[in-house]
Amino acid sequence: MTGPVAPDQGVPSSSGEPNGRAPVSGASRAVSGARGTDLPHGNAAPGGTDDVPLLNIANILTILRIALVPVFLAALFVGDGHDTTWRLTATAVFAVAAITDRIDGQVARKYGLVTDFGKMADPIADKALIGAALVGLSMLGDLSWWVTVIIGVREIGITAVRFAVIRHGVIPAGRGGKVKTLVQTFAIGVYLCPLPSAVDPVAMTLMALAVLLTVYTGIDYVVQAVRLRRGVSAS
Repeated sequence: MTGPVAPDQGVPSSSGEPNGRAPVSGASRAVSGARGTDLPHGNAAPGGTDDVPLLNIANILTILRIALVPVFLAALFVGDGHDTTWRLTATAVFAVAAITDRIDGQVARKYGLVTDFGKMADPIADKALIGAALVGLSMLGDLSWWVTVIIGVREIGITAVRFAVIRHGVIPAGRGGKVKTLVQTFAIGVYLCPLPSAVDPVAMTLMALAVLLTVYTGIDYVVQAVRLRRGVSAS
């Protein structure tokens, strides 16, 4: 007469076939339950973002972009702000800073250097650069203040929302936000560069498009934040 079968062992089904459950000890269950998402699953990158060093090339480029903001402003306000040489210098600094926005994201994704810090710092660096340029141009009388106010309020508001929902999850910059930033960058670049007045209609059109995209993506981001918060509350 055989003794009782241990509950952790596979028990044949009524058809005689094993039930397919591998032996799992109580301790293994406890460890799996405690670690949760620490275990690899799905198509997640091995190790997750916890294994990515904070000080990597992608994050360094993001920090560099933030550091270039005061350099850009210093060049922009030399003299009366309309000296051709310094205006070109300011445009060049702005362009270099803007290019790092493209590079750091590509590097982070290509080499698996995505971090929560990068997800937060990248859009903040964009806002610092764009905001500094808009305020500077408005102070010099080259751009209407209402444009700067609309874009500025949106960017500050979205940053506040981003921090408000950070405990529920990180909402990285989406494709719409990147397009918005790209259009803003081109529009500001045209305004910064000392070009003939014949180009003014092009600059105004680009800036109008930038304002529309800014408002649209701002609304979209708020919707995402609300859904994220509701999803967490429901769970």
